[in-house]
Amino acid sequence: MPFLRYVLMIVACLAAMPLMAQTPPTHIAASLIAESDTPAAGKTVTLALAMKPAKTWHGYWANPGDAGLGPTFKWTLPAGATAGEAQFPVPHTLLIAGLMNYVYEGDYAHLFTITLPAGLAAGTKLTIALEADWLACTAEVCVPESGTFSIPLIVGNGAVTAMRKGQFDRWRAALAKPLGSAAHYQVSGGTIRFGIPLPASATVGKVTFFPLTDGAIDYAAPQIVRRNGDLLTVETKAKGSAGELKAVEGVISLGEGMGLSLSATPGAVPAGGTILGETAGAQSSDGLAVTLALSFGAALLGGLLLNIMPCVFPILSLKALSLAKAGGDERTVRREALAYTAGVVLVCVALGVALLALRAGGSAVGWAFQLQDPRVILILLLLTSAIAFNLSGLFELGTLSFGNRLAAHKGTSGAFWTGALAAFIATPCTGPFMGAALGAALVLPTAAAITIFAGLGLGLALPFLLLGFVPALRRRLPKPGAWMDSFRRILSIPMFLTALGLAWILGRQSGVNGMTLGLMAALLLGFALWWLGRRQSAGGRGWIALIPALAAIAAIIVAIPRTPAMAQETAGGMLAAEAFSAQRLAALQAEGRPVFVYFTADWCLTCKVNEKTAIEREDVAAAFKGKQVAVLVGDWTDGDAEIGRFIETHGRSGVPLYLYYRSGAAPEILPQVLTAERLMALAV
Repeated sequence: MPFLRYVLMIVACLAAMPLMAQTPPTHIAASLIAESDTPAAGKTVTLALAMKPAKTWHGYWANPGDAGLGPTFKWTLPAGATAGEAQFPVPHTLLIAGLMNYVYEGDYAHLFTITLPAGLAAGTKLTIALEADWLACTAEVCVPESGTFSIPLIVGNGAVTAMRKGQFDRWRAALAKPLGSAAHYQVSGGTIRFGIPLPASATVGKVTFFPLTDGAIDYAAPQIVRRNGDLLTVETKAKGSAGELKAVEGVISLGEGMGLSLSATPGAVPAGGTILGETAGAQSSDGLAVTLALSFGAALLGGLLLNIMPCVFPILSLKALSLAKAGGDERTVRREALAYTAGVVLVCVALGVALLALRAGGSAVGWAFQLQDPRVILILLLLTSAIAFNLSGLFELGTLSFGNRLAAHKGTSGAFWTGALAAFIATPCTGPFMGAALGAALVLPTAAAITIFAGLGLGLALPFLLLGFVPALRRRLPKPGAWMDSFRRILSIPMFLTALGLAWILGRQSGVNGMTLGLMAALLLGFALWWLGRRQSAGGRGWIALIPALAAIAAIIVAIPRTPAMAQETAGGMLAAEAFSAQRLAALQAEGRPVFVYFTADWCLTCKVNEKTAIEREDVAAAFKGKQVAVLVGDWTDGDAEIGRFIETHGRSGVPLYLYYRSGAAPEILPQVLTAERLMALAV
């Protein structure tokens, strides 16, 4: 009998070992383990879903951060049994392409407390099953994974083996402990500050706050940690809805895997204290410096390329010729170059600051956000029309002309406003090099972001600045002469085309009625400026004639209708494109089909050029059809919030954005200047 008893014990132990359902090979191996194989009736037993990521792979915390996906769990339990919420170990940060992720890169486990019903007889067999879904990622690719687990238990005395005790003790040590004291937070001026009671004698390492409550903080923003006696404070950038929250739950990591779980309520939090170590958050100082340098350089190149846009090139050309008229007066030339640069840089910085402020308020806006308002489009239409009429010779105004006055002593104000105008009308969309730079600006600290916007302005002003400070370049300019009048009229053509394009955009945003009102306002402005020019050429004053015209124009600007353009209007065509939605993209991926996704806007010149020269072509359509490539198009003309958030998750701040999804792979971000050959190569 003793021998038979030992055999039965061995069989029982083998039967009680954790079993894992047969699932395809995964990048994060998972197994369900019970702390006790013989839990007691009416008591609790702890189960662990042990996760083992492969090298270079990681899993996600309950709140994944800017990207990723937290795990989900579905239990099948014996009658009367209940499962508690998953307990997560303290995560760590992982920054990928400017997006903050809350992850686990080493082995970890989710713990669950299962409560058994009372009255179960000893020896009763219990089967507990779990269906779990999780996301496994590297820095380049993410793969959804899942598993179905079943573990048999036998009601007993709740005994725990020494091996299991040590195993579960290690897993419990990685969990965040309850704070046990009241924590508070205070929102002020776009900043949120948490106050966590912690004895001054407690030793801490690198401190990071991980919020469970969404909408409280900007995940990628730096966190400044201070010690003020028995109070630990964490200050970071607030999300727009932070001030409306009744409480913010989360975990404060104290370093070395230690953490405290807390629920902070609104209240006063002192601002002083001693800063502890390095600033926790998105990047170290070295990483921030490298990112800032690369982003500044990309913004500089992007701004430089904006000079070839049809609405900027005429202004730059005439400003360059005005320097030739200045002769050898180096002081005047340099002063104008600096004034022009100041106008360009200040407008770019002002637009950047406005963008950051709107995003801090919770708006999902990106670069060129101002062009999503038809009133701004109408104002640009009037400005470009006035410049085109002036260049064509319809009227002459000293304040608008590009003649000798610009080289005069008082020409610096004209140069400044000319630069401001050039910057304002040159930024309807992101061009080459600009996308990554402006995307980085949205996740970097405010000072670094403003530096990038200034770099964009400096790149835009760089040609004129070089002409002003390098006499050798000016000597290569053509000599002033009668030919300049003809050249000036030729330059009115791209300005008229720009005005025509803006009228079309206005029609897309406000319908035919809105476009008609816009053209009426441009006609009124042109007539008023012609009348004023005639009066001034005769030696009189005609400013009074502008008053009724400007009043009518102002009324039109205020009353311009807004009829949002729908993405469905862009869908269809020879590529049989569908309107973008995250749900449709997920469905196509689930079918295993490759997907080409592009985001556009009517006011984006680069977008429209790419669509006409590279995307909407029969050879591209044939190549995509042969490989069953689905096409989704997102129209961001009116600032659709869903599209804005999706663009942001890919480290971009505006359009164009082109993505290609291969089956089971991470999206490939394509260049912002496309060719048909590049697109057809995708379908090979």
